[in-house]
Amino acid sequence: MVHGPWNRRRLSTRTSWLAASSWLILAVGAVTTLALPGPPDGVPVRTALVVTLAVFFASLLGRLVLVAPRDPRRRGALLFLAGAVALWALGSASVSAAMTVGVVTFPAPGEILCLASYLGMAAFLLLDVRRLPATTVAIWLEAAVVCGAAVCLAAFAVLTPLAGRFAEGGVALLLAVLFPLINLLLAGITLAQLSLRVRVPSRSAAALVVGFVGLAVADSNFIVSSSGGRYSSSIGLDAIWGVSFAAIVGAACARPPSDAVGPIQRPHGVVLVVGVGLAVVVLVLDLTGFVGLVIKGFALLTLLSAGALLVRALQEARGAAEAMRLSLTDELTGLPNRRALMTASDEELRQGRPVGIMLLDIDGFKDVNDSLGHAVGDDVLISIGRRIRAVLDAKSMVARLGGDEFAVLSSDDDALGLFETACEIRSAVRAPLRVEGIDLSLDASIGITACDTEQATSADLLRRADIAMYEAKASRVGVLLFDSSQDGFARRRLQRGDELRRGIMADELVVWYQPQIDARTRQVVAMEALVRWSHPTEGLLSPIAFLTDARRSGLMPALTEVVMLQVIADARRWATAGFEFRVAMNWAPAELMSDQLLPKLFEMLDRADLPADRLVVEVTEDSFLSDPERARMVLHELRAHGLQVSIDDYGTGFSSLAYLRDLPVQELKMDRSFISDIATDERSQMIVRTTTQMARALGLRLVAEGVEDQQAAALLLPLGVDVLQGYHISRPMPAQAVDPWVRDWALRTAIVPQARLGGDR
Repeated sequence: MVHGPWNRRRLSTRTSWLAASSWLILAVGAVTTLALPGPPDGVPVRTALVVTLAVFFASLLGRLVLVAPRDPRRRGALLFLAGAVALWALGSASVSAAMTVGVVTFPAPGEILCLASYLGMAAFLLLDVRRLPATTVAIWLEAAVVCGAAVCLAAFAVLTPLAGRFAEGGVALLLAVLFPLINLLLAGITLAQLSLRVRVPSRSAAALVVGFVGLAVADSNFIVSSSGGRYSSSIGLDAIWGVSFAAIVGAACARPPSDAVGPIQRPHGVVLVVGVGLAVVVLVLDLTGFVGLVIKGFALLTLLSAGALLVRALQEARGAAEAMRLSLTDELTGLPNRRALMTASDEELRQGRPVGIMLLDIDGFKDVNDSLGHAVGDDVLISIGRRIRAVLDAKSMVARLGGDEFAVLSSDDDALGLFETACEIRSAVRAPLRVEGIDLSLDASIGITACDTEQATSADLLRRADIAMYEAKASRVGVLLFDSSQDGFARRRLQRGDELRRGIMADELVVWYQPQIDARTRQVVAMEALVRWSHPTEGLLSPIAFLTDARRSGLMPALTEVVMLQVIADARRWATAGFEFRVAMNWAPAELMSDQLLPKLFEMLDRADLPADRLVVEVTEDSFLSDPERARMVLHELRAHGLQVSIDDYGTGFSSLAYLRDLPVQELKMDRSFISDIATDERSQMIVRTTTQMARALGLRLVAEGVEDQQAAALLLPLGVDVLQGYHISRPMPAQAVDPWVRDWALRTAIVPQARLGGDR
């Protein structure tokens, strides 16, 4: 093992000296041999050749042995090559030595060693490669065509002269063909490795190919020049052998290029065509005998590889066409998809043609999916797609963008014409649709936009149509043209959603609390959690300023989870401090019905070791409208875990006595609209009185929210209301203010008469 920079430099110097000495030995040997008197087959000349070759091959072996330890990864390959060179040198020396004492006929016993040397050369080529990069069948076939054609051409040039020399055939012909053929195959292996990028294209790789081809040429010419099958001496052939071996060993000893695996370079189409043409020409030629069969075998292999490559190319082309079609088609409806729409609209805009886009969303489609199942929903989407297509002319494109959204690309940019077409589409969608024996009545919201500037892109048009569609849905007008004023509003809405998303991550949401007191004892019985946003530039924002944007941006689950975490932490702290009041928090219908928040709520309660009955979940009446059965299951699950349920804003929604009877509800909160006018409106008093009686009969607490003054509080007590909440008691306060407020309230209730009791104004 060689260590240290000095030793490495010394090793490099030695290998460089051996490389130069190999070529010097060849030159000196050739000059000496030519200068000696006597015939080429004479003893002096043959002796000089044997000595020259012995010293020459010794220098090659020394170079390989010195280089092998320097590169452990290539050590095995280099040692195999060293063994091959040694075997070939011994075989050649055996034949040359025999020629100095007598006549030697082909094949000589020494040829066995030369033949065995090719195993070492093949092992060197197969081991001295990089990791094979990802390849395909087509790449292997292309390599087979290129290498087959190259070997075919070289075999035709090298082996054809042998056919006439050994017309009688037999073992002599087989060996005569085998030597150059093996060299050509080794050259072909090198070319294949270059095609597959397991061998880096470089001067060393070219030297390997040249070296093996040189050996094939020398072997072929040596056998052809032999007279009567007897070996003859030739300084020129010996020089070709020497140069070829020097090129192979030099390439092996050169420092390999970078091991970075690059992409496979596919051969140019012209190369493949030339290779196939060459194989066809060889097959057409009248090549007979064993040599002809060998050459035609390579030509046939080339044509078969080319044929398989053509079949593969046709399959890939068909697959690519199908993949392109699928990439532009909606799988369910067979209509063009978003990509197809964008591509077509961009092309129309590029050509300067008029472009109009209509974006359509099916109203109420979620209810169809939830109640009848996704299979029925898919049938509905297919039918709607067909109805839209039937309304339009052949020039317009109908695309499904995903979910229940469709888009129409029209070649008309007239606003009035687009509006009329959109109304026709909406009428087609609203027509009764019978599915599984049920007549469905659906509606659609459609946003329209037309290209009015040269700078507009398909993405701009689709965004404008989307804005108009959402405005049409929000205002329930059905069809709406895009107005530039809507763009600013939409941008502000998107900006608000983005700010809220960052605000949730930055813990800018805080929870404030508003007390609820017992109407008779005036004790604090609950705190309602109310979320606030501590905006970095706009200050403290109430829920009305951001909850709508949270819903549109899909942030309600994250917002609810943040509130839930703070509420449970505050409730745990107050319970530890000895307070016994409940804490109420609001849940929107979508969050109530999802499967995500309930498990998190139960996990948080367990982790905080908080009694579940300290929490009240407030839900609105519309929570029961979309999926009553699911709502029933959720409320029963809440109750099974010990939480209480309150119906918020009671009296403004569904207000069915059936769900009050069947659902596990513990509390009703009268909407503030009935409380604010109770002093002047007898009907409001009657509603509160009857609701109180009903609640008492069902065993429910009744909370009056929106108690703004002493007069309302005084009127509610004889009506039977259980709990009061409103500004008359206290405004909402931050969590850290609850503890001192409750203690102060308890002190005041002990010394102030109930009739005069009021809260923070």
